[in-house]
Amino acid sequence: MPVIQIHLMEGRTTDQKQALMRAVTNAAAESLGVPSQSVRILLQELQSGHFSVGGEPKFADADAAANDTGKARVATSN
Repeated sequence: MPVIQIHLMEGRTTDQKQALMRAVTNAAAESLGVPSQSVRILLQELQSGHFSVGGEPKFADADAAANDTGKARVATSN
């Protein structure tokens, strides 16, 4: 059973979050060869200012304006 954690800045709509979870579920199920019902998604929204890059806090409004492409960024860790 794959368990996938997603952290993103607050401010997305419920529809956007549901679409993201569906897309990630489908991608995981297809690439891992498992039923989509076995994929678990844990989505955690970060409050504005509770995330930093290079020691500089990021704020939801500025992040959304700078990245207004409609594309999700995926972070991976090894």
